[in-house]
Amino acid sequence: MENENMINGQIHNITPISQLKSYSSGDIVRLPDFAEGQEFYARLRRPSMMSLAKSGKIPNSLLDSASELFAKGTLEQRPGKTDPEALTKMFEIVDVICDASFVEPTYKELVDNNIELTDEQYMFVFNYTQVGNKSLETFRQ
Repeated sequence: MENENMINGQIHNITPISQLKSYSSGDIVRLPDFAEGQEFYARLRRPSMMSLAKSGKIPNSLLDSASELFAKGTLEQRPGKTDPEALTKMFEIVDVICDASFVEPTYKELVDNNIELTDEQYMFVFNYTQVGNKSLETFRQ
């Protein structure tokens, strides 16, 4: 089986489990500043939204909203109206995502120390979980 590691004509090695484990520890990421000159670095990971839903961390009552948020990046607004319920659902979902994403400090540590993220930081974490770090360079500018 000399071609078992061939993909598109190139030889590839199987990724060792030790390397996969290191991936799950997350990356050090610079989030948007709290205010000018107040930098914020944290270790974040990209959790699986399907696993969060399957494990019940995203409650059944939020699954439709979560699906819409993951698919479109926003919850549908009724024309001409602000829907406070949609905003509440979006925050609940983003809160679950933050809890699953923050490795160091943990999201619980932030909450327990009354450290409230900015809206920009919440959206940054959500976007990071969807597209990773490289695609967010323009988000910071």
